Amino acid sequence: MRDLVAGMKYLVEGQKWVGRHGRWWGFGMLPALLALIGYVAALAFLAARAGDLAAWATPFADHWGSPWRALLRDTLAAVAFGGGLLLSVLTFTAVALLVGQPFYEALCAKVDETEGGAPTPPDTALWRELLVALRDSASVLVRVAGFGVLLFACGFIPVVGQTVVPALGFLVSGFFLTVELTAVALQRRGVPQRERIRLLRARLGLALGFGTPLVLAFLVPLVTVLAMPGAVAGATLLARDLVPAGAGEEEEEKEEEQPTAPFPTPAARPAPGNPYETP
Repeated sequence: MRDLVAGMKYLVEGQKWVGRHGRWWGFGMLPALLALIGYVAALAFLAARAGDLAAWATPFADHWGSPWRALLRDTLAAVAFGGGLLLSVLTFTAVALLVGQPFYEALCAKVDETEGGAPTPPDTALWRELLVALRDSASVLVRVAGFGVLLFACGFIPVVGQTVVPALGFLVSGFFLTVELTAVALQRRGVPQRERIRLLRARLGLALGFGTPLVLAFLVPLVTVLAMPGAVAGATLLARDLVPAGAGEEEEEKEEEQPTAPFPTPAARPAPGNPYETP
């Protein structure tokens, strides 16, 4: 419960941070705004072409009478648009972070600078950082899709499917949203994705307290754009809790200060001759 409240606190503190640094708030909104424009255009195109897509996918219904042909194709068009909308919700954060990698890395660096104890980021080329971010986002999306299929199947269970499963869906989405948002700050600290997931799983309440309210807020597209800079700032503050600055350096110093054991002196050789021989 303590970690759950702490996660919510980091979310609020991140929004406060960008509120105090208005220039960085506007700076951090640019990638999310560009991603939103792209998604809106794609969804508008899908909505306009969903009927044609349904007709192309059901040539066998060309000779059906009314109203069955229209009912089938309208249903498929609605399913196609709903699937596109769901996919956009699941992938929006990952795409916004990928598009805005240089923006959000600069934002993370500024948060670390103002809070003190900024880490030394790894010397990696931008194209390589983008490649790693793309690979990590694809890995997270595969995990989310796996949970999504499982939860969809559980949705057919009476009562549980209409009450517990939707709540679990929000929690799963909240956890992986936290994984995505902390990726920039933890990558700056040299933490690979598998270790990032392990750290957040060990502090599950912290991850859920931060990510689940954001999932609910991100259901509103405009809120997504406005809250994204503060979400990245809050994720940086959370990452500082998971991996305190200088922790790795302290371990290295301890290893260096550990005294090395002296080489063992060879055992004294016995005197030549038989020691038990009587004179």
